[in-house]
Amino acid sequence: MLKTAGCVLCFLSFLLEPCFAQTLNATHESIARKLLEQGLTQPESYTMLSELCVNAPHRLSGYEDAQRAVQLTKKMMTDRGFVNVHLEKIMVPRWVRGKEEAYIVPAPSLKQKQSMRVQKLSVCALGGSIATPESGIDAEVVEVKTLDEARALGSRGKGKIVFFNRAFDPTKLNAFAAYGGAVDQRSRGAIVAAQVGAVAVLVRSMTGRPDDVPHTGAMNYVDTVKKIPAAAVSIEGAELLSASLARGQARVRLTLTCKTLPDVESANVVGEIAGSEKPNEIIVVGGHLDCWDKGQGAHDDGAGCMQAIEVVNLIKKIGIRPKRTIRAVMFMNEENGNRGGRGYPVAAERKGEKHVAALESDRGGFTPRGFTVAGDSSVQKKVLEWKPYFDLLDASRIEPGYGGVDIAPLLDTGVPGFGLYVDSHRYFDYHHSDNDTIDKVNPRELELGAIVEAMICYLISEEGL
Repeated sequence: MLKTAGCVLCFLSFLLEPCFAQTLNATHESIARKLLEQGLTQPESYTMLSELCVNAPHRLSGYEDAQRAVQLTKKMMTDRGFVNVHLEKIMVPRWVRGKEEAYIVPAPSLKQKQSMRVQKLSVCALGGSIATPESGIDAEVVEVKTLDEARALGSRGKGKIVFFNRAFDPTKLNAFAAYGGAVDQRSRGAIVAAQVGAVAVLVRSMTGRPDDVPHTGAMNYVDTVKKIPAAAVSIEGAELLSASLARGQARVRLTLTCKTLPDVESANVVGEIAGSEKPNEIIVVGGHLDCWDKGQGAHDDGAGCMQAIEVVNLIKKIGIRPKRTIRAVMFMNEENGNRGGRGYPVAAERKGEKHVAALESDRGGFTPRGFTVAGDSSVQKKVLEWKPYFDLLDASRIEPGYGGVDIAPLLDTGVPGFGLYVDSHRYFDYHHSDNDTIDKVNPRELELGAIVEAMICYLISEEGL
């Protein structure tokens, strides 16, 4: 009976909700419409992203393209009249991919080996992996789905290549949930496999797209466990290898020549529009400038960086002076160390800067749906009050959640954080792979993300949190 009464009350509250709808502030409503018109009639985010992808595609920290991207984005800010444009120097890791090859070869013990042929697998080294011996590794393969299955191998894992073959869960509506449910095999697989004596690991790529393109990504080692080489295999390759194992005992010959070189100097790139009333209160909007050395880093995360620059650019172009400073930051080294994200609040503290909010776009340049909000209940309540303005932009999904890797260290100091929430379905088709190129980005979707980000930066600037 109580449950029924509760349902009735919920239904009545839903019916009555329009009666208590918030009256829109005419100025804020006008700004939302101006941002939309300006962005959609004179967009610049896609043009900037094209320039970045063409001139600096392989922006892994320590690479020449990463250094080129630093200077390129600094010039983008200067050319658009940003103030306080500068570099905040950091030391970053330098891991180099090198050669990567893998083949399925018949096992000597297989009776039907005469009918089997050598088959090439599409693989790429996982970021941070050590190399194989120069002659490669030729070993039997054992397939597992989970880390626990790998641990259960015990002595049966000794001398083997452990093949982690857990696919994305297709029932997860949000693709990031599917990724989160599978990525432990990439990040920790080499550690667990080494503990049972394995000589290398192969990991099914973190994607649901059934093609022959491998997807790289960061992996981890620990000092107390022997390091072994680690590579991702394409979805088609994973299916081929699994089928070969089902037919009999197959081996893989794996060669990787990746290596880690000494750290090099790089930088975060900073530029802003100064606040008219409270210039010492800073709102950060950013993305990570680095990307893996596959594709062009268009969605991950060139899109987020260009959107951040476009946020400040749009606000300048519609002729408003925000009360608080809105700062675009291109963070360096998110992919394999987060040195830029960790270094930024250190530099801010040294300079005595006060940050009131941080916003990150690192989910691709897809259609914006709203924001995830990392903050206390008062922050959540305030942002929900702004929902009608985001209804105007068709991006009013607001829910508690994670802000982003780059801004996480700043959020750890107590700064409220926001993550741009986008349509997630296609992101992992491209993520960390040769598929992530400028032609996969829709210019209108990309610009809409910048418009939505500009609106929340404007509202925070005018009303605070």
